[in-house]
Amino acid sequence: MARYIDAQYKKSRRLGFSTLENGKELAKRPYAPGQHGTDRRKKLSEYGVQLQEKQKVKYMYGLNEKQFKKTFERANKMKGITGENLLRLLESRLDNVVYRMGMANTRRAARQIVNHGHITVNGIKVDIPSYTVKPGDVIAVKEQSLNHPAIKAAVEATLNRPAFVEFDPNKLSGKLIRYPERSELNQEINESLIVEYYNR
Repeated sequence: MARYIDAQYKKSRRLGFSTLENGKELAKRPYAPGQHGTDRRKKLSEYGVQLQEKQKVKYMYGLNEKQFKKTFERANKMKGITGENLLRLLESRLDNVVYRMGMANTRRAARQIVNHGHITVNGIKVDIPSYTVKPGDVIAVKEQSLNHPAIKAAVEATLNRPAFVEFDPNKLSGKLIRYPERSELNQEINESLIVEYYNR
């Protein structure tokens, strides 16, 4: 299984964008890593801007290049706006839905929880992080994993959940109510640049 194991904070600082969506990576050092990180950055070309936007989203959702391109191709074949379709597909990945419900503090942790077989979809164990969740699907912690310390700690620490998911912290079970609206997702992302990158 291909996955990124590089330092998340370094990636975020390089891009000037919080891939963990909490801003912690940039709070202390809001400049690029390395001894020349504080130097003035070069102006990016049009291609460079498009590439950087693609990298932002790819790192944020924890996909490798091949996975991300396949997801874009799926989005391109769907009806509607390609960029919004891409974000909708990324948000409906099982690891992301687990993260949005608050069963993990990060998408990387959510991916691990899914991989280790702690999650069920409609009562069936699913250990594939890229599994596409549909509205109405019930996502729950497997009965044998209800006392998993990392899951319980993450649920207790989560105060707010997005409106497109519902979750019962007592039963450790929730549901994807609907696909998210664009306004509910990260406003720092310019998905049209990603579409331009792949259509160049």
